[in-house]
Amino acid sequence: MSALLLALAKKSLRSQTKLMSFQKTSVRAFSSAGSVEVFNPDGDKRVVVTKMLPGTRWLDVLTKQLGARVEVYTDAKHANTIVPNSAIIDLIGDKCDAVLGQLTEDWSAETFGALKNAGGVMYSNYAVGYNNVNVADANAANIAVGNTPGVLTETTAEITAALTLAAARRVVEADEFMRAGKYLGWLPDLFVGKLLQRGTLGLIGAGRIGSAYAKMMVEGHYMDLVYFDKFQNEKLENYMKGYSDFLESQGEKGITCKRVDTVEEVLSVADVVSLHPLLDKTTHHLINSERLALMKEDAILVNAARGPVVDEVALVSHLQANPNFRCGLDVFEDEPDMKPGLAECKNAVIVPHIASASMWTRGGMATLAACNISSFLQGLPNYESPDMTPYVDGPFESMPKYCPSIVNMSEIQR
Repeated sequence: MSALLLALAKKSLRSQTKLMSFQKTSVRAFSSAGSVEVFNPDGDKRVVVTKMLPGTRWLDVLTKQLGARVEVYTDAKHANTIVPNSAIIDLIGDKCDAVLGQLTEDWSAETFGALKNAGGVMYSNYAVGYNNVNVADANAANIAVGNTPGVLTETTAEITAALTLAAARRVVEADEFMRAGKYLGWLPDLFVGKLLQRGTLGLIGAGRIGSAYAKMMVEGHYMDLVYFDKFQNEKLENYMKGYSDFLESQGEKGITCKRVDTVEEVLSVADVVSLHPLLDKTTHHLINSERLALMKEDAILVNAARGPVVDEVALVSHLQANPNFRCGLDVFEDEPDMKPGLAECKNAVIVPHIASASMWTRGGMATLAACNISSFLQGLPNYESPDMTPYVDGPFESMPKYCPSIVNMSEIQR
């Protein structure tokens, strides 16, 4: 085992041991919503957390830094499902200062109204995206909304790359074939897939995650890059120019990077198309039947952004009609449900929204979400730097004295 892996293993063991210690000092309780686990029962503020979160640093933030009573919803009825509004409102009760919730929950007038009536002033979303939050309703209730940017970039880019390779080389199909005992010997045409080397990579959206993914794929597979974004990404273009120059200095053929004016241009030329836009009215069903028809017959479509960016019914039809077309999906239009027929498409690689599921990232998200609550309730301003590592990796005592990210800070009266 390498020194790095050994260090990570030790860190994980310390975290698990610390959590066990925390659990020994917590108490079980019951609310009208069901069972909860209570940490720091005598805290002078009350924070409700709708799911148990990875790691322990976030608990330290809320119990030690803020001195709050923390109630984590642990009822078996909703342990593996989305917590409904009725349960969230019951959890909030008559007195609640803040809630740390999930991207799967509906945070709008009903839930914000209940939080306001309980004296609450802060909702922290355990996600970088917050399309589950009606910010206008939060503003109307004078409730701050936090999110967790800056710790998902590489983790999400990695799962996007994993989905790309799994789809291209038919990894899931081959795995199922082996497990079923069907492998009788090597064959020339067994699970023949698509070579990515020197192909064309297409991005729809070239922000932080899209750029990180592009670097992984271009450097790993010498792919040309074509991208569509409302804004030119000069930093990415300069990076790709530098990489191309390096290849040529080593006697290799360089790569190209080009920004185009339309989504259609990307779809028509790319061997792999990866989606990285924000979800709003303009990007809902951005990929529909007409645009799927523009893609190459053996192209690969990857979505680890937001499910409704793709018309899933149209995608299922396209997969069924074009067996050489493949996709990799981490998100779904009606999550957690899939549209009929998708599960039966062997040319689709599907995983359950795990793009951020590395321990460093999920633990970091929990810490940022907790810091939003702790700092806001202490009257601290917003953090101005995009670098969130001081919150996640720095000494606990040296955490920045700021809210990591309050999306509506300018609208809130404190």
